[in-house]
Amino acid sequence: MRRSSSLCLILIVLTSPSAIHAQEQATDPVEAARGWRGAHAARILEDYASLLAIPNVASDAENIRRNAAVIRDLFARRGATMELLTLDGAPPIVFGRLEAPGATRTLGIYVHYDGQPAEPSRWTNDPWTPTLYTASMEDGGSPIPFPAAGEPVDPEWRIYARAAGDDKAPIPALLAALDALGNAGIGRTSNLVFFFEGEEEAGSPHLGEYLDRYADRLDGIDAWLIFDGPVHQSRRPQLVFGVRGVTGMEITLYGASRQLHSGHYGNWAPNPAMMLARLLASMKDDEGNVTIAGFYDTVVPVGEAEAAALASVPDPDESLRRELGLVRTEGGNTPLKQRLLLPSLNIRGLESANVGDAARNVIPSTATAAIDIRLVKGNEPDEMMNLVEAHIRSQGYHIVREDPAMETRLAHERIAKVTRSRGYVAARTDMNDPIVADLSRAAERAAGEPVILVPGLGGSLPLYLFTERFDVPLAIVPIANHDNNQHGDDENLRLANLWYGIDLAAAILTME
Repeated sequence: MRRSSSLCLILIVLTSPSAIHAQEQATDPVEAARGWRGAHAARILEDYASLLAIPNVASDAENIRRNAAVIRDLFARRGATMELLTLDGAPPIVFGRLEAPGATRTLGIYVHYDGQPAEPSRWTNDPWTPTLYTASMEDGGSPIPFPAAGEPVDPEWRIYARAAGDDKAPIPALLAALDALGNAGIGRTSNLVFFFEGEEEAGSPHLGEYLDRYADRLDGIDAWLIFDGPVHQSRRPQLVFGVRGVTGMEITLYGASRQLHSGHYGNWAPNPAMMLARLLASMKDDEGNVTIAGFYDTVVPVGEAEAAALASVPDPDESLRRELGLVRTEGGNTPLKQRLLLPSLNIRGLESANVGDAARNVIPSTATAAIDIRLVKGNEPDEMMNLVEAHIRSQGYHIVREDPAMETRLAHERIAKVTRSRGYVAARTDMNDPIVADLSRAAERAAGEPVILVPGLGGSLPLYLFTERFDVPLAIVPIANHDNNQHGDDENLRLANLWYGIDLAAAILTME
């Protein structure tokens, strides 16, 4: 990778008078953004790679603060008044304000700068050594050096690194948009409040406390824009006006008090792995519908505006099935957009004894499943977990919260330890709100085509913390490619999506 000796030197070059006056000024904000990124593409990528190279797992206090300090300084160089808000034991919030003379609207801009943990041995390249590829690895892309200034940049190239798609991408997009508008002398139409979180991937345990403690700094925000998530699977841009909530649990079943030889005790000692398989299978039918009593009863249907928007969302299902190697999908091939309106029950991990070279001829003593439950409007986390526990009891299990003592083992035929996770509810904005039309026009200007409006995203964000405290609309503004391997190994960002993010940010910052 070609890099300058200092991120600061790069920023000085980018904001120097010679760079600012080197290109013709444009009067249209999207054209200004395209001109700027066309002239500075290599430097935008180099800056972004420098940011991605800083590990950003929320529990890594030293590096998470390094991220926060760098991001603070990047926006301060664009004229924003920046500071780090702090709480004991929590990653800092990168907070700032950027006023626009004469503006009558204030937009709150949320981004999370932390990422999922990464296991380097599972990645093709080190997750915090950003690597540029000519295309996606699945399509045969190969690694190449980062371009030097003035060299052409292919929008189909991809940057591979942790947090490339989730969720550092909005940061270079916003910075480049501010540079482009400043260079062209185009004024922003909204005041901006930046609120960048450093532990979203850890469940945002301190976000509510931050919002309460620093509430005075958030007065006067007219709408919240959440820069996170992928564009539609068709690659068309989308705006999203809600997210599912999430909760979950771990279920551990018990057999004998120690592992047993499968030859000596097979067909006699109960096998908790087999018991767990049966229990989990009892929770869903062959079409993937949850069979737990009451699981769908509290779902709040979408309104008329949301239903109309949903009807116009294209169905990517057939192409997605081909891309993912699936002959059929759940719900009798019901469209994905319809399935996302329902709560889901997912097995996200299983553990019992060993497999592969480590497998032994034993009957395991325990078996554990980790489950996540995605929630829609109307579902309460505790109530949904209560339904799952009621189902477990209906299958003959005695539920405990700690590993059972021998007395408990001898008193109950079937024992399940259930450990609940923290959870939060879904959030959704009324799509009749005027901000929906304003954002739609801005996104259409940036994309050059009609934007897809989606009532709710399949993933989860703790947006209820905003909707509970602020009586203002909230919208999710995704820019990442749908196949960015979010949360997985070899996470990536397609450059065309970064370019769209720059154009979109310029359009939003100047929307009427």
